[in-house]
Amino acid sequence: MSMTRSEQPERTAHQSHRTTAVVSAASVRRMRALARAELTLLVRSRTALWVALLMPLMMVLATYSATEEMDLSEAGLSQGEAVLTGGVGMVLLVVIYLNLVPALVTRREERVLKRLRTGEIADSEILMGTALPTVTVALVQCLVLVVAGTALLDVSAPGSPVVLLAGIALGVAVLVLLAVLTAGLTKTVDSAQITTTPMLLVCAVGSGLFIPLEIFPDAMTEICRTLPLTAPVELIRHGWIGGLDGTELASAGALSLAWVVAGVFAVRRWFRWDPRQ
Repeated sequence: MSMTRSEQPERTAHQSHRTTAVVSAASVRRMRALARAELTLLVRSRTALWVALLMPLMMVLATYSATEEMDLSEAGLSQGEAVLTGGVGMVLLVVIYLNLVPALVTRREERVLKRLRTGEIADSEILMGTALPTVTVALVQCLVLVVAGTALLDVSAPGSPVVLLAGIALGVAVLVLLAVLTAGLTKTVDSAQITTTPMLLVCAVGSGLFIPLEIFPDAMTEICRTLPLTAPVELIRHGWIGGLDGTELASAGALSLAWVVAGVFAVRRWFRWDPRQ
């Protein structure tokens, strides 16, 4: 029996929907398989485990010590709130950025990335699958820090959980892109310790992780507000304590998204898939 004209678009749309679903499911399976392999390598690497599990704890303790003698009243923060917001930012910075850069450089120099690109997996799937284990570890540590810190540091629960989660999500996106871009500029695994240091120091000092920006002179504060991690950290902080109006929230979100867009463009243009040695 022939198909009527009105039935043809309906079937075409249905087939397109099924194709999209299959592609999406296949993409998830590929990324999951790659992430599982990366997690195995992460667990086997003592250095990576130390960076992922112990270094963030040390940085949180350092944040606690650094804020003991500070007058945080100008920033509207208690010591516990400063430690928690800075601690969440440091966990994201250390676990994601410092772990992902050498992982990507190693896979590139061993020609793993090049071999992966010859298959069905897309470039974005390769990068997301590689980043997924470190992102998962970072998010779990953030959850532990929030729960433990709220209980031990006499800090109230987040006043705006949606803003807090948005800040964490944007921070993850920015740091993954920065890690991929840094890996593209890094020649060897050994030199990753050198190439990651500038961004680590700039974000740790200038994004309000250790020292609230309100303590800096006004001119320096305005410069620091444009750094990649500053807006996500601001959203994380005010997810705890509130205080941002709609305009300020939109501004912080827009700045974070601008860094994400710039990061995607930079990765597509400058990330190297072939070995540099």
